[in-house]
Amino acid sequence: MSKMYTDNKKPFSRLWPGKPYPLGATWDGAGVNFALFSEHAEKVELCLFDTKGRNEIQRIQLLEQTDRVWHGYLPEARPGLLYGYRVYGPYKPEEGHRFNPNKLLLDPYAKDIHGTLRWSDAHFGYKINSNRADLSFDRSDNARGMPKCRVIDPAFTWGDDRPPNTPWHETVIYELHVKGFTQQHPEVPPWLRGTYAALACEPVIEHFRHLGVTAIELMPIHAFIDDRNLVERRLHNYWGYNSIGFFTPDSRYGSNGLVDEFKTMVKTLHASGIEVILDVVYNHTAEGNQLGPTLSFRGIDNSVYYRTVPDDARYYMDYTGCGNTLNMMHPRVLQLIMDSLRYWVLEMHVDGFRFDLAAALARGLHEADRLGAFLDIIHQDPVLSQVKLIAEPWDLGAGGYQVGNFPVGWTEWNGKFRDSVRDYWKGEGGVIGELGYRLTGSSDLYEHSGRRPYASINFITAHDGFTLHDLVSYNHKHNEANQEESRDGEDHNRSWNCGVEGETDDPEINALRMRQKRNFLATLFLSQGVPMLVAGDEMGRSQQGNNNAYCQDNEISWLNWNLSQENIELINFVQYLIQLTKKHPSFRRRNFFQGHSIKNKKDIIWLNPDGQEMSDEQWQHDFARSLGTYLAGSGIDERNAHGHQITDNDFLILLNAHHEQIPFQLPDFIGDQTWQVLIDTFSTSTPFVAQQYRGGESYPLQGRSLVLLTHVREQSR
Repeated sequence: MSKMYTDNKKPFSRLWPGKPYPLGATWDGAGVNFALFSEHAEKVELCLFDTKGRNEIQRIQLLEQTDRVWHGYLPEARPGLLYGYRVYGPYKPEEGHRFNPNKLLLDPYAKDIHGTLRWSDAHFGYKINSNRADLSFDRSDNARGMPKCRVIDPAFTWGDDRPPNTPWHETVIYELHVKGFTQQHPEVPPWLRGTYAALACEPVIEHFRHLGVTAIELMPIHAFIDDRNLVERRLHNYWGYNSIGFFTPDSRYGSNGLVDEFKTMVKTLHASGIEVILDVVYNHTAEGNQLGPTLSFRGIDNSVYYRTVPDDARYYMDYTGCGNTLNMMHPRVLQLIMDSLRYWVLEMHVDGFRFDLAAALARGLHEADRLGAFLDIIHQDPVLSQVKLIAEPWDLGAGGYQVGNFPVGWTEWNGKFRDSVRDYWKGEGGVIGELGYRLTGSSDLYEHSGRRPYASINFITAHDGFTLHDLVSYNHKHNEANQEESRDGEDHNRSWNCGVEGETDDPEINALRMRQKRNFLATLFLSQGVPMLVAGDEMGRSQQGNNNAYCQDNEISWLNWNLSQENIELINFVQYLIQLTKKHPSFRRRNFFQGHSIKNKKDIIWLNPDGQEMSDEQWQHDFARSLGTYLAGSGIDERNAHGHQITDNDFLILLNAHHEQIPFQLPDFIGDQTWQVLIDTFSTSTPFVAQQYRGGESYPLQGRSLVLLTHVREQSR
């Protein structure tokens, strides 16, 4: 960062008109331009603070207004200056207006935020405990307890940094929490653990490389707030889905020089071929419902930034379950989000975004709108249309479940993949038809809109819910540590504890649990689509049965790097799976299977345990627990970058969710055919000790296991 602002208690003596764009505080090498949008404000004051953010040293009224942007230029200001705003206007909650100049407000375009929020009643625009609730007006000043915005110098030496630009069909996503991933890592220096810098340490990057993941997806790193009710219970909003600054990397994860540290992390990861995807929360803010605090948007222009109830603007439309929903129908709110996204791509060099509750962003007046303005603008933007876009395709409002309905250019978290695979390995009957769609890229969801198999982001677990270990160890959630009497968290987890609730010393149950983990992982990586692995699932991470650890900033959530031998073997199994699928294009197809003959052979054939092609009737059998999938390596109707036809080995995937062994007759489609075993999840060794079987022979498919076999054809080499 350039020379810091020095507090000499001398007020800035000159204010120039400045410009209405860009919004925010912009250092141009000579001074700082300030610009704030407020449609209904009557007056705006820029408040300047000393270097520690404790004392307000000057208020400057912004006299210029252009297109409802209040602006001014301070030629004497420098990077490091701390500031905030006070905005004057009507306080009429019943009309949607909640201006209160007694409240210091964060700049929505702040690039850096200094300090943390210290909760008190002063942060609320109304008098707490008043009989009139939020219709009352509070005159206490909250500046002492507010974090302050900080002017930055954006200069950074990117050198020859280039985005890896990994094609979607070759992408392997690894979801992680910045702090939790390295907080207990023994090879990361203690003073760096839990920070952006820690993710750039060689031992951490080596873990990514060893696994073979191509992208890390960071849980929210936009500046966020710890909810007051959590702080009072000595808990924290660990996950960070409570944003208050859409341009600011959260200071919790900084060790020194916040913005530069984040950029250095991205640059270092790119040098190893690893992309950085941000989990972003643009659907709501930390200000909550009508009884929430006034920290930024609410005090700047409540009726613009938030969607209020049409017939009673005192209240908010809540499609998020968090009290409010950003008003995507207002052009300035759309601009805010688009500016934020472009900032993270152009200035911070990130490679894509996962949009939390994305259906809320696409909503029109009521229903989630597949062709909403936000999606149209993204599609047309020359920058954002070229990065990775992942939707969590649902919200909590009516009609909010939109899996399969996002347009071309978007991928989606495929909740149906998660549910059907969990149900299958749990042993539920009547699900193999659904499972067939999920294994092959969910053409029923994505093909109609012109999308490809990689539109499906496949996952078994995510940050929200059980870890993989807990999925096979608990039938019920155990969220007592959240202090909500276990009312929080999902009740229908589609989990199975393998016979005992929680941890056990029973060797048979533990062996079954390890086999179930291998089953889930093999299903994830052998399915068409983009696999997403949650950090720690490859090493047996447990949250002690907590399926909603959003407030657990402790060992419940942090990764434990003290690994047992069986968890080291599990890591090696995941590494083997990823390496295998990267090597063979049969598992990362760019087009959907057609099920018909290509070059005199079907590209995919579904088999029953007799080795015969599945009939339509057999797909409907409730008792069916086993099936096979034949993938023809000569049936990949695709070409590589140089125009050459892509071919591969033939593969056979056998699945058995029944508890007993099933003899599965191996197919013999091309006469003298030998099958080689690559994976058998019943075995604990990795790589699997290869065995060979002749076509027509029976394979002893063990209970609750998955097997992968291959036939190597000379012409594919």
